[in-house]
Amino acid sequence: MKIDWQQIAGDENYKAVKDAPLKEKTAIVGRVGLIMLSTGTGAWRVRAAMNKVSRALNVVCSADIGLLTVNYTCIENGECITNALSLRTTGVNMDKLSLIREFTDKIAERAEKYSAVQINRILDKIEGLPMNYNAAELSLAAGIACGGFTFVEMVLAFFGAAAGQFVRKKLMEKNITLLANVGAGVITASVVYALLMKLLTVLFSVSPMHRAGYICSMLFVIPGFPLITGGFDLAKLDLRSGLERITYAGLVILMATATGWITALLFGFEPENFSETVLPMTVRCILRALVSFISVFGFSYVFNSKRKTAAAAGIIGMFANTLRLELIDFTAVPASAAAFAGALAAGLLASLIRGKADCPRISLTVPAIVIMVPGMFLYKGMYYLGLYDTAAGGEWLIKAFMVIIALPLGLIFARILTDENFRKSS
Repeated sequence: MKIDWQQIAGDENYKAVKDAPLKEKTAIVGRVGLIMLSTGTGAWRVRAAMNKVSRALNVVCSADIGLLTVNYTCIENGECITNALSLRTTGVNMDKLSLIREFTDKIAERAEKYSAVQINRILDKIEGLPMNYNAAELSLAAGIACGGFTFVEMVLAFFGAAAGQFVRKKLMEKNITLLANVGAGVITASVVYALLMKLLTVLFSVSPMHRAGYICSMLFVIPGFPLITGGFDLAKLDLRSGLERITYAGLVILMATATGWITALLFGFEPENFSETVLPMTVRCILRALVSFISVFGFSYVFNSKRKTAAAAGIIGMFANTLRLELIDFTAVPASAAAFAGALAAGLLASLIRGKADCPRISLTVPAIVIMVPGMFLYKGMYYLGLYDTAAGGEWLIKAFMVIIALPLGLIFARILTDENFRKSS
């Protein structure tokens, strides 16, 4: 149920919120935490924002944060108030994250001048901010992002992912439950890819080998954000939030891969290897960098980042993902170690350009490495398990698991090296 925050703040008055009753301060601390949580960021960042607001209001705050809930206690002069708040669902919104971060950065100054009613009006505007892009624009971005996973099959993957994202977005707008909108999106993407593939085969005798690209058309649903933030939370011993995020990601992956497997069986598609592209090494490296930029830029759009932020994330992803792919091709480094190196590079680069981009670090790093999440491995693992080929299925799932572990670890170590606050346990 929707909370009337202005009712908690009471009638308009000129008393600064710093001198307001504890009830009003507690409501503001919790509301900031809830808005922060709704952007998809991890528990550590939510808690840091709540602590910053609490210090500005001269109260002590202790919070327990999950995927959808914030349970917290505020204490002042021996009096304490405990609240439990929850979200309806989770999502990712990088623009709103930037705005609420800017609010918390200025809260110390505002606490001296603004009343609780005025503070809540500012939060009303942030909370009610519409998405920067409509369903058509997000579909285009998802198509571009998924098309970046392949070369030859890029066009088919683009149309499949765009159609799937459009259907999923429309269902989300109607508050259709998570597993239903994921399944519908994947089915749409797979069917569009399959129909276009059949059409091209009939008209132009396109090789059946290009059917492998249908996997790329469904990768827009792979929950890279909760996988990465869940790893961050576990690293900071926020076990509840970390486990909830990873469980959420697991449900989405299970639904997506199972739906893709069933659709593939209906159309007679198999997860074959992509056709080899014979290109000079320099040309291939340049094309990889370009496609990586475009793909990360598209994912940033899906995460509701502004164009400047999306471009900055694209630059980081361009270098980081190309590094990962070159390590795999030209060294004996396994895929998981290459993923760690790519994520570490992304984290270090984000630390260098974060000030110029004027945005939270997470809005640069996570989109930059989402392209490294092994959706292909996950899908192949589910496909072979569905056929009771446990040896092949287990092998692909283990490969995926190792890469998934390596990605947050790379960002975590980059953060430890560059962020003094993150290095400390408190």
